[in-house]
Amino acid sequence: MVLDYRTLANNYISDLIPYQPGKPIEEVERELGISSIIKLASNENSLGASPNAMIAAQNALLKSHIYPDGSCYELKKTLANFLNVYTNQLTIGNGSENVLEIIVNSYLSKDDEAVISQYAFLTIPLLIKRHGAHIIKVPAVDYGHDIKTMITAVTEKTRVIFIVNPNNPTGTYVTHDDLKLLLESVSKKVIVVIDEAYSEYITNQDYPKTLELLSTYPNLIVTRTFSKVYGLAALRLGYAVASPEITDILNRARLPFNVNSIAASAGIAAILDQDHVAKSVKMNHEGLDQLEDGLHNLKINFIPSVGNFITLDIQSNALDIYQQLLALGVIVRPLLAYDMPTHLRVTVGTIAENERFLETLHKVIRK
Repeated sequence: MVLDYRTLANNYISDLIPYQPGKPIEEVERELGISSIIKLASNENSLGASPNAMIAAQNALLKSHIYPDGSCYELKKTLANFLNVYTNQLTIGNGSENVLEIIVNSYLSKDDEAVISQYAFLTIPLLIKRHGAHIIKVPAVDYGHDIKTMITAVTEKTRVIFIVNPNNPTGTYVTHDDLKLLLESVSKKVIVVIDEAYSEYITNQDYPKTLELLSTYPNLIVTRTFSKVYGLAALRLGYAVASPEITDILNRARLPFNVNSIAASAGIAAILDQDHVAKSVKMNHEGLDQLEDGLHNLKINFIPSVGNFITLDIQSNALDIYQQLLALGVIVRPLLAYDMPTHLRVTVGTIAENERFLETLHKVIRK
Protein backbone atom coordinates (compact mmCIF):
# COMPACT_ATOMS: atom_id res chain seq x y z
CA MET A 1 0.00 0.00 0.00
CA VAL A 2 1.27 3.45 -0.92
CA LEU A 3 0.83 5.91 1.91
CA ASP A 4 -0.54 9.33 0.96
CA TYR A 5 1.37 11.67 3.26
CA ARG A 6 -1.06 14.46 2.52
CA THR A 7 -3.60 12.65 4.72
CA LEU A 8 -1.20 12.95 7.68
CA ALA A 9 -1.07 16.74 7.48
CA ASN A 10 -3.22 19.03 9.59
CA ASN A 11 -6.57 19.47 7.85
CA TYR A 12 -6.29 23.24 7.82
CA ILE A 13 -3.01 22.89 5.89
CA SER A 14 -4.02 20.22 3.38
CA ASP A 15 -7.21 22.13 2.54
CA LEU A 16 -5.36 25.35 1.70
CA ILE A 17 -5.26 26.72 -1.84
CA PRO A 18 -1.67 27.89 -2.41
CA TYR A 19 -1.08 31.57 -3.18
CA GLN A 20 -0.43 32.14 -6.89
CA PRO A 21 2.01 35.01 -7.53
CA GLY A 22 2.14 36.96 -10.76
CA LYS A 23 3.76 35.13 -13.65
CA PRO A 24 7.52 35.76 -13.97
CA ILE A 25 8.78 37.08 -17.31
CA GLU A 26 11.00 34.01 -17.71
CA GLU A 27 8.02 31.67 -17.38
CA VAL A 28 6.09 33.48 -20.09
CA GLU A 29 9.16 33.38 -22.36
CA ARG A 30 9.42 29.61 -21.85
CA GLU A 31 5.72 28.92 -22.31
CA LEU A 32 4.98 31.19 -25.27
CA GLY A 33 8.38 31.55 -26.88
CA ILE A 34 8.14 35.34 -27.04
CA SER A 35 10.41 38.16 -25.90
CA SER A 36 10.12 41.89 -25.16
CA ILE A 37 7.73 41.13 -22.30
CA ILE A 38 6.65 43.69 -19.70
CA LYS A 39 5.43 42.62 -16.28
CA LEU A 40 2.72 44.74 -14.65
CA ALA A 41 1.37 41.99 -12.40
CA SER A 42 3.06 42.12 -8.99
CA ASN A 43 3.09 45.80 -7.97
CA GLU A 44 6.85 46.05 -8.26
CA ASN A 45 8.66 49.39 -8.60
CA SER A 46 9.44 49.77 -12.31
CA LEU A 47 12.03 52.45 -11.49
CA GLY A 48 14.01 49.82 -9.61
CA ALA A 49 15.99 50.08 -6.40
CA SER A 50 18.21 52.97 -5.37
CA PRO A 51 21.67 52.65 -6.96
CA ASN A 52 23.06 53.15 -3.44
CA ALA A 53 21.06 50.16 -2.21
CA MET A 54 22.42 47.99 -5.03
CA ILE A 55 26.01 48.99 -4.21
CA ALA A 56 25.38 48.23 -0.52
CA ALA A 57 24.00 44.80 -1.45
CA GLN A 58 27.05 44.06 -3.61
CA ASN A 59 29.41 45.08 -0.82
CA ALA A 60 27.55 42.84 1.65
CA LEU A 61 28.29 39.86 -0.59
CA LEU A 62 31.93 40.11 0.47
CA LYS A 63 30.86 38.85 3.89
CA SER A 64 28.42 36.22 2.67
CA HIS A 65 30.37 33.49 4.52
CA ILE A 66 29.50 35.12 7.87
CA TYR A 67 26.10 34.79 9.58
CA PRO A 68 24.09 38.02 9.59
CA ASP A 69 23.47 40.11 12.70
CA GLY A 70 20.38 38.33 14.02
CA SER A 71 19.18 41.48 15.78
CA CYS A 72 19.52 43.70 12.66
CA TYR A 73 21.04 46.35 14.92
CA GLU A 74 22.18 48.80 12.22
CA LEU A 75 18.96 48.48 10.22
CA LYS A 76 16.86 49.01 13.34
CA LYS A 77 18.90 52.06 14.30
CA THR A 78 18.50 53.58 10.84
CA LEU A 79 14.77 52.79 10.74
CA ALA A 80 14.20 54.14 14.25
CA ASN A 81 15.88 57.45 13.38
CA PHE A 82 13.93 57.76 10.14
CA LEU A 83 10.53 56.85 11.64
CA ASN A 84 11.09 58.64 14.96
CA VAL A 85 10.43 55.49 17.00
CA TYR A 86 12.56 53.41 19.38
CA THR A 87 14.52 50.36 18.30
CA ASN A 88 12.61 48.24 20.83
CA GLN A 89 9.45 48.93 18.81
CA LEU A 90 10.81 47.25 15.66
CA THR A 91 10.55 43.68 14.42
CA ILE A 92 12.39 42.91 11.18
CA GLY A 93 11.25 40.15 8.84
CA ASN A 94 11.91 38.35 5.57
CA GLY A 95 9.40 40.60 3.80
CA SER A 96 6.27 41.96 5.46
CA GLU A 97 4.57 38.61 4.80
CA ASN A 98 7.04 37.04 7.23
CA VAL A 99 6.19 39.75 9.76
CA LEU A 100 2.47 39.03 9.33
CA GLU A 101 3.22 35.35 9.82
CA ILE A 102 5.05 36.14 13.07
CA ILE A 103 2.02 38.13 14.26
CA VAL A 104 -0.32 35.24 13.48
CA ASN A 105 2.04 32.80 15.21
CA SER A 106 2.09 35.03 18.28
CA TYR A 107 -1.57 35.95 18.66
CA LEU A 108 -3.80 33.41 16.90
CA SER A 109 -4.48 29.83 17.92
CA LYS A 110 -6.87 27.13 16.76
CA ASP A 111 -10.52 28.26 16.98
CA ASP A 112 -9.63 31.93 17.63
CA GLU A 113 -11.27 34.49 15.36
CA ALA A 114 -9.71 37.10 13.10
CA VAL A 115 -11.69 39.84 11.37
CA ILE A 116 -10.77 40.87 7.82
CA SER A 117 -12.44 42.74 4.98
CA GLN A 118 -13.68 41.25 1.75
CA TYR A 119 -10.98 41.55 -0.95
CA ALA A 120 -8.21 41.66 1.68
CA PHE A 121 -4.74 40.69 0.43
CA LEU A 122 -4.86 36.90 -0.01
CA THR A 123 -1.79 36.16 2.10
CA ILE A 124 -3.64 37.23 5.24
CA PRO A 125 -6.52 34.70 5.10
CA LEU A 126 -3.97 32.09 4.03
CA LEU A 127 -1.91 32.71 7.17
CA ILE A 128 -5.00 32.68 9.39
CA LYS A 129 -6.22 29.37 7.96
CA ARG A 130 -2.77 27.81 8.38
CA HIS A 131 -3.21 28.15 12.14
CA GLY A 132 -6.72 26.75 12.27
CA ALA A 133 -8.24 30.08 13.28
CA HIS A 134 -11.62 31.22 11.99
CA ILE A 135 -12.00 34.10 9.56
CA ILE A 136 -14.79 36.62 9.96
CA LYS A 137 -14.96 38.28 6.54
CA VAL A 138 -16.87 41.57 6.46
CA PRO A 139 -18.42 42.56 3.10
CA ALA A 140 -16.72 45.53 1.45
CA VAL A 141 -18.38 48.85 0.69
CA ASP A 142 -17.29 50.36 -2.63
CA TYR A 143 -14.48 47.78 -2.62
CA GLY A 144 -13.14 49.16 0.67
CA HIS A 145 -13.24 48.34 4.40
CA ASP A 146 -16.58 48.83 6.15
CA ILE A 147 -15.13 49.88 9.50
CA LYS A 148 -18.42 50.16 11.40
CA THR A 149 -19.47 46.65 10.40
CA MET A 150 -16.01 45.32 11.21
CA ILE A 151 -16.41 46.75 14.71
CA THR A 152 -19.75 44.97 15.18
CA ALA A 153 -18.23 41.74 13.86
CA VAL A 154 -15.87 41.51 16.84
CA THR A 155 -16.81 38.82 19.39
CA GLU A 156 -15.26 37.44 22.57
CA LYS A 157 -13.27 35.04 20.39
CA THR A 158 -11.76 37.78 18.23
CA ARG A 159 -8.03 38.08 18.81
CA VAL A 160 -6.87 40.07 15.77
CA ILE A 161 -8.30 42.54 13.24
CA PHE A 162 -6.41 42.99 9.96
CA ILE A 163 -6.67 46.21 7.95
CA VAL A 164 -4.83 46.33 4.61
CA ASN A 165 -4.29 50.04 3.97
CA PRO A 166 -4.33 50.80 1.12
CA ASN A 167 -6.00 47.56 0.21
CA ASN A 168 -4.54 45.23 -2.35
CA PRO A 169 -5.99 44.58 -4.95
CA THR A 170 -8.64 47.33 -4.83
CA GLY A 171 -6.46 50.39 -4.06
CA THR A 172 -8.99 51.80 -1.56
CA TYR A 173 -7.93 53.14 1.84
CA VAL A 174 -9.19 53.63 5.39
CA THR A 175 -9.07 57.24 6.58
CA HIS A 176 -7.46 58.48 9.78
CA ASP A 177 -10.85 59.15 11.40
CA ASP A 178 -12.20 55.69 10.54
CA LEU A 179 -9.10 54.01 11.92
CA LYS A 180 -9.38 56.00 15.16
CA LEU A 181 -13.03 54.97 15.40
CA LEU A 182 -12.00 51.33 15.15
CA LEU A 183 -9.24 51.67 17.73
CA GLU A 184 -11.54 53.51 20.14
CA SER A 185 -14.35 50.97 19.72
CA VAL A 186 -12.62 47.62 20.20
CA SER A 187 -11.15 46.14 23.34
CA LYS A 188 -7.45 46.74 23.98
CA LYS A 189 -7.22 42.93 24.16
CA VAL A 190 -7.84 42.78 20.41
CA ILE A 191 -4.71 43.28 18.32
CA VAL A 192 -5.24 45.65 15.37
CA VAL A 193 -2.81 45.09 12.50
CA ILE A 194 -2.46 47.75 9.80
CA ASP A 195 -0.62 46.47 6.73
CA GLU A 196 0.84 49.57 5.04
CA ALA A 197 2.82 48.03 2.18
CA TYR A 198 2.05 50.98 -0.12
CA SER A 199 1.87 53.83 2.40
CA GLU A 200 4.91 55.69 1.05
CA TYR A 201 3.06 56.37 -2.19
CA ILE A 202 0.16 58.15 -0.51
CA THR A 203 -0.06 61.93 -0.15
CA ASN A 204 -3.77 62.16 0.79
CA GLN A 205 -4.17 64.31 3.91
CA ASP A 206 -6.76 62.00 5.49
CA TYR A 207 -4.53 58.90 5.24
CA PRO A 208 -3.82 57.62 8.80
CA LYS A 209 -0.73 58.79 10.65
CA THR A 210 -0.40 55.38 12.24
CA LEU A 211 2.96 55.82 13.95
CA GLU A 212 1.56 58.77 15.89
CA LEU A 213 -1.24 56.53 17.19
CA LEU A 214 1.05 53.90 18.70
CA SER A 215 1.51 55.67 22.04
CA THR A 216 -2.28 55.95 22.54
CA TYR A 217 -3.23 52.49 21.28
CA PRO A 218 -0.84 49.82 22.60
CA ASN A 219 -2.77 47.09 20.73
CA LEU A 220 -1.80 48.58 17.33
CA ILE A 221 0.77 46.97 15.01
CA VAL A 222 1.91 48.66 11.78
CA THR A 223 3.60 46.51 9.11
CA ARG A 224 5.55 47.86 6.14
CA THR A 225 7.80 46.55 3.39
CA PHE A 226 10.88 47.38 1.31
CA SER A 227 9.37 45.55 -1.69
CA LYS A 228 7.32 48.41 -3.13
CA VAL A 229 8.53 52.01 -3.12
CA TYR A 230 12.08 50.94 -2.14
CA GLY A 231 12.26 48.44 -5.02
CA LEU A 232 13.82 45.57 -3.03
CA ALA A 233 11.17 42.90 -3.67
CA ALA A 234 13.70 40.18 -4.53
CA LEU A 235 15.62 40.65 -1.28
CA ARG A 236 12.58 40.11 1.00
CA LEU A 237 12.69 42.73 3.73
CA GLY A 238 9.88 44.12 5.89
CA TYR A 239 9.20 45.30 9.41
CA ALA A 240 6.61 45.93 12.09
CA VAL A 241 6.30 48.88 14.46
CA ALA A 242 4.42 48.31 17.71
CA SER A 243 4.57 48.84 21.46
CA PRO A 244 7.70 47.49 23.18
CA GLU A 245 5.53 44.83 24.87
CA ILE A 246 4.13 43.48 21.59
CA THR A 247 7.52 43.82 19.91
CA ASP A 248 9.09 41.70 22.64
CA ILE A 249 6.60 38.92 21.87
CA LEU A 250 7.10 39.17 18.11
CA ASN A 251 10.87 38.98 18.46
CA ARG A 252 10.51 35.86 20.63
CA ALA A 253 8.46 34.24 17.84
CA ARG A 254 10.86 35.37 15.11
CA LEU A 255 13.32 32.73 13.95
CA PRO A 256 17.03 33.63 14.25
CA PHE A 257 18.72 34.97 11.11
CA ASN A 258 15.38 35.51 9.34
CA VAL A 259 16.91 38.49 7.52
CA ASN A 260 20.09 38.15 5.47
CA SER A 261 22.95 40.65 5.46
CA ILE A 262 22.47 41.61 1.82
CA ALA A 263 18.85 42.64 2.38
CA ALA A 264 19.65 44.48 5.61
CA SER A 265 22.52 46.42 4.03
CA ALA A 266 20.43 47.35 1.00
CA GLY A 267 17.57 48.39 3.28
CA ILE A 268 19.77 50.82 5.21
CA ALA A 269 21.01 52.44 2.01
CA ALA A 270 17.48 52.59 0.60
CA ILE A 271 16.15 54.43 3.65
CA LEU A 272 18.97 56.97 3.43
CA ASP A 273 18.24 57.66 -0.25
CA GLN A 274 14.93 59.49 0.06
CA ASP A 275 15.61 61.31 -3.21
CA HIS A 276 15.11 57.98 -4.98
CA VAL A 277 11.91 57.39 -3.02
CA ALA A 278 10.64 60.82 -4.12
CA LYS A 279 11.39 59.92 -7.77
CA SER A 280 9.46 56.65 -7.35
CA VAL A 281 6.46 58.44 -5.85
CA LYS A 282 6.49 61.09 -8.59
CA MET A 283 6.69 58.44 -11.32
CA ASN A 284 3.81 56.55 -9.71
CA HIS A 285 1.53 59.60 -9.49
CA GLU A 286 2.22 60.45 -13.13
CA GLY A 287 1.69 56.81 -14.13
CA LEU A 288 -1.63 56.58 -12.30
CA ASP A 289 -2.84 59.72 -14.08
CA GLN A 290 -1.70 58.25 -17.40
CA LEU A 291 -3.51 54.95 -16.81
CA GLU A 292 -6.69 56.65 -15.58
CA ASP A 293 -6.77 58.94 -18.63
CA GLY A 294 -6.16 55.98 -20.94
CA LEU A 295 -8.87 53.87 -19.33
CA HIS A 296 -11.32 56.78 -19.53
CA ASN A 297 -10.56 57.05 -23.26
CA LEU A 298 -11.14 53.32 -23.68
CA LYS A 299 -14.37 53.64 -21.66
CA ILE A 300 -13.21 50.99 -19.18
CA ASN A 301 -14.31 51.31 -15.55
CA PHE A 302 -11.70 51.18 -12.80
CA ILE A 303 -11.46 51.47 -9.02
CA PRO A 304 -9.71 54.73 -8.03
CA SER A 305 -6.42 53.74 -6.40
CA VAL A 306 -3.83 55.34 -4.13
CA GLY A 307 -1.33 52.49 -4.48
CA ASN A 308 1.09 51.67 -7.30
CA PHE A 309 -1.55 49.67 -9.16
CA ILE A 310 -5.05 50.07 -10.53
CA THR A 311 -7.87 47.53 -10.85
CA LEU A 312 -10.10 47.72 -13.90
CA ASP A 313 -13.46 46.12 -14.61
CA ILE A 314 -13.56 44.54 -18.07
CA GLN A 315 -17.24 43.67 -17.51
CA SER A 316 -16.63 40.35 -19.24
CA ASN A 317 -14.39 37.33 -18.73
CA ALA A 318 -11.20 38.99 -17.46
CA LEU A 319 -9.25 35.74 -17.67
CA ASP A 320 -9.76 35.71 -21.43
CA ILE A 321 -8.48 39.29 -21.73
CA TYR A 322 -5.55 38.39 -19.46
CA GLN A 323 -4.59 35.48 -21.74
CA GLN A 324 -4.78 37.66 -24.84
CA LEU A 325 -2.60 40.33 -23.22
CA LEU A 326 -0.16 37.61 -22.15
CA ALA A 327 0.14 36.34 -25.72
CA LEU A 328 1.14 39.87 -26.73
CA GLY A 329 3.82 40.11 -24.04
CA VAL A 330 1.96 42.09 -21.36
CA ILE A 331 1.63 40.38 -17.96
CA VAL A 332 -1.13 41.70 -15.68
CA ARG A 333 -3.05 40.05 -12.83
CA PRO A 334 -6.47 38.39 -13.11
CA LEU A 335 -8.43 38.48 -9.85
CA LEU A 336 -10.44 35.23 -9.86
CA ALA A 337 -8.90 34.31 -6.52
CA TYR A 338 -10.62 37.37 -5.03
CA ASP A 339 -14.00 36.42 -6.57
CA MET A 340 -13.59 39.30 -9.00
CA PRO A 341 -13.91 37.44 -12.33
CA THR A 342 -14.36 40.56 -14.47
CA HIS A 343 -11.43 42.49 -12.98
CA LEU A 344 -7.73 42.83 -13.81
CA ARG A 345 -5.10 44.47 -11.61
CA VAL A 346 -2.38 46.42 -13.40
CA THR A 347 0.82 47.71 -11.80
CA VAL A 348 1.84 51.28 -12.57
CA GLY A 349 4.93 51.02 -14.76
CA THR A 350 7.12 53.49 -16.58
CA ILE A 351 5.52 55.90 -19.04
CA ALA A 352 6.52 53.57 -21.90
CA GLU A 353 5.21 50.45 -20.13
CA ASN A 354 1.90 52.11 -19.33
CA GLU A 355 1.52 53.23 -22.93
CA ARG A 356 2.25 49.74 -24.23
CA PHE A 357 -0.32 48.25 -21.85
CA LEU A 358 -3.00 50.72 -22.95
CA GLU A 359 -2.26 50.18 -26.64
CA THR A 360 -2.27 46.39 -26.22
CA LEU A 361 -5.49 46.47 -24.20
CA HIS A 362 -7.07 48.57 -26.95
CA LYS A 363 -6.11 45.96 -29.57
CA VAL A 364 -7.53 43.15 -27.46
CA ILE A 365 -10.90 44.71 -26.60
CA ARG A 366 -11.34 45.99 -30.15
CA LYS A 367 -11.40 42.44 -31.56
